[in-house]
Amino acid sequence: MRVYLVIMDETEEALRALRFASRRAMKTGGSVHILALVPRENFNAFGAIQATIEEEARDRAEMVASSAAGSIFAESGKMPVISVRTGDAQGVIKDYLVEHPEVAALVLGAAREGGPGPLVSHFSTHAGALPCPLFIVPGSLTDEDIDRLS
Repeated sequence: MRVYLVIMDETEEALRALRFASRRAMKTGGSVHILALVPRENFNAFGAIQATIEEEARDRAEMVASSAAGSIFAESGKMPVISVRTGDAQGVIKDYLVEHPEVAALVLGAAREGGPGPLVSHFSTHAGALPCPLFIVPGSLTDEDIDRLS
């Protein structure tokens, strides 16, 4: 079974990537893994304050991932695997791919305007070292475009 890994956040490009991955999974009999990232804070507050900040960031990431998973379930009847991890985005994604050799493709969305985004920039530069293909979904694609191309 093909597994499509999508990195989920609150951006429009993440939603584009999720749509492509979920449509591709439905057409190939595959599934979707959603990975929500919680970046480490660059500052340290007092113990209780720091813990609250980190907990709120994790709760927000879980909510975004769960909402995305709900939309996939509503359309396909299949619940995606959800993971929420804290740390450096590139490192967390690389670790996830090592831990999950069943992932058939990493699906990222490129921003509609400006640069493609830090994950697309990083992984497109290092695509030759990935254990799976990298799909980059242009942010300018409409839902109809994605449905047709997936």
